[in-house]
Amino acid sequence: MARRKGGTASAVMTGLALCAAMALVSGCEGLDAGDTAGTDGSSPESGAAAPAADGHAVSPLQNPDGVKPGLAPVTSETDEATARKLIETVRTKGRGPKTGYDRDEFGYAWMDTAEGVPLSRNGCDTRNDLLQRDGRDVRFRSGSDCVVVSMTLNDPYTGTVIQWRKQKATEVQIDHVVPLSYSWQMGSARWSETKREQLANDPLNLIPAEGRANSSKGDSGPASWLPPNKRIRCAYAIRFAQVAVKYDLPVTAPDRQIMLRQCGA
Repeated sequence: MARRKGGTASAVMTGLALCAAMALVSGCEGLDAGDTAGTDGSSPESGAAAPAADGHAVSPLQNPDGVKPGLAPVTSETDEATARKLIETVRTKGRGPKTGYDRDEFGYAWMDTAEGVPLSRNGCDTRNDLLQRDGRDVRFRSGSDCVVVSMTLNDPYTGTVIQWRKQKATEVQIDHVVPLSYSWQMGSARWSETKREQLANDPLNLIPAEGRANSSKGDSGPASWLPPNKRIRCAYAIRFAQVAVKYDLPVTAPDRQIMLRQCGA
């Protein structure tokens, strides 16, 4: 089925540190639960089939703006070395208090009007943009070229295939890779409203995933939660680092250590 032809705004690039870091990687919410299990936690069984071999997914090293689908595994030693260099550029600091955090501080979900991020102002909300980006066999509501009513998702977090229908919407949630509450505790409480809206709606920070796996994550950093699918943990660490670098957002020292370990450190 033909997809809509929404306009794409350029992603906002912040600071020389971002440019230097992105040069290393080829260039210069659920529902609100998307923003939790231990690093070796497993997801409850889903109604999905066997583990997916998804040629649709793209390595984050070849997808620095997040407009391409999924998280393909990082397998080569060269790519792992590139990943470690990127992760090492991420600043560290202690996690601050959650005082004052509210999802509304990041704009309403899922807005189409966040300034300066890909896919904004294209006539379709962020959630449906992401379902279209990562889904296959996408079908739309009658009369709409935006509202997805069914699709097949090769879920990177669990490595399973989900036959999703809108009647059971929460079976797929949109994960904020860097959770909004986490970002608040790491400094976004002092950002402008515009920058927080960008983080909440930037496709670089958003991954459609199995709802139960996503809900288990909460606002955890990588030291407390990693995807159950071990094959994509380095890719997940890269994506977490890409978001942190783009928004000049620090992570905790244990989080960075775990991220490096996923990529062979």
